[in-house]
Amino acid sequence: MTFERQIITTADGSHTLTVKGIDETYHSTNGAVTESKHVFIESGLNLLNLHEISILEVGFGTGLNALLTLSETLQKSIRIDYIGVEKYPLTNDEIEQLNYSKIIGHDLSDAFQRIHQAKWGQFVDITSQFRILKIKSDFRDVGLSSFDRFNLVYFDAFAPNKQPDLWNKEVYEKIFERCQPGAVFVTYCAKGSVRRDLMSAGFSVEKIPGPPGKREMIRAVK
Repeated sequence: MTFERQIITTADGSHTLTVKGIDETYHSTNGAVTESKHVFIESGLNLLNLHEISILEVGFGTGLNALLTLSETLQKSIRIDYIGVEKYPLTNDEIEQLNYSKIIGHDLSDAFQRIHQAKWGQFVDITSQFRILKIKSDFRDVGLSSFDRFNLVYFDAFAPNKQPDLWNKEVYEKIFERCQPGAVFVTYCAKGSVRRDLMSAGFSVEKIPGPPGKREMIRAVK
C-alpha cells in the first residue's frame, strides 16, 4: 500500500490527510472534526454512563479521535484508558501541521503533542483522567487478551474497498471477544456486508444517521 500523504483542509476548516496512492482521506472532506465528533463522541462515547471507560481504536491515524475523547474528560468526571492501533504512523512534520487543537475550541495543543510524543508500546498518562497506549502494528497481529475488556470501540480503518483485510467477521469476532457486555462499537461505514458480519460476530447492529455527507453509519452493541 502506497502512503504518499498530503494535508488538506476540510469543509469545517479542520485538516485531514489524503493518501494519493489509494485515493483515500483519513477523515471526511465534509469536515474532519465534525465527522469525528458525530461518529465517535456523540454516537459512541456519549452513550456510556460510566466513570471509567476502556476504549479501543482501530486506525489511530491523526490522533483526532483521541484528542476529542480527551477533551470530553475535561468536561466530565470520567477516566479513560485509550488503546490506539496504527500500522502507518504520521511523521512529526505532518503532526505539527494539523490544526485540531485550534478548531476544537479548547487549549489542547499541549495535550495533542503529548499524545503524539507518547512512546509506542506502553501506557502513558496524558492527563490525570486520560492515558493512552499506542500500538504500531497491523490490528490482525495485535493480541488483546492482556487488556481490560473494552467498553467502547472506535472502528476507523480506511474504507472496506481500500483496506478490506480489516473489515471481516474474523476481526469483529476478535473485538467482540474482548468487549464488556453492553460495549458499543461505532464506525462511519454503513455497508450492508459490514452490518451482516458484525451481527454474525455476535453484535446487535443498527444503522443511525451519519455525519454530513453520509446518510447513515453503523452502531453495534454487545
